Amino acid sequence: MTPVPVTLISAVAAVLLNFWLSWRIGSLREEYKVSVGDGGHEPLLRRMRAQSNFIENAPFVLILIGALELSGANRWALGGIAAVFLAARIAHALGMDAAERQRWRMYGMMGTMLTNLALVILAVVCAAELCLGR
Repeated sequence: MTPVPVTLISAVAAVLLNFWLSWRIGSLREEYKVSVGDGGHEPLLRRMRAQSNFIENAPFVLILIGALELSGANRWALGGIAAVFLAARIAHALGMDAAERQRWRMYGMMGTMLTNLALVILAVVCAAELCLGR
């Protein structure tokens, strides 16, 4: 069995982040008395989209981290990329709360795209090296 500690810690952190995003939605649902949908409340819609956007991105990042770790990629590099991704998703969620925080949303999206790009480049290099027998 091959241990994958970076993948495990990254997945745990992603689940905890998702709990936080869910809690933020739940607190607004309680405040606005809305059980389904957004009830026409933009702040609730913004938080719902922040969580949805996280859920749209996290699986790809976790799959790539896991595959790279199993393929022998540098665990410190993978851990750093995972940390940047999670920080970016927190920034994005906070930036989604209000127009005056739009800059944080941009930082979050930029961080997410950069971590995705870094993982893709690492995956292509790693796959090429494995295919070439290096």
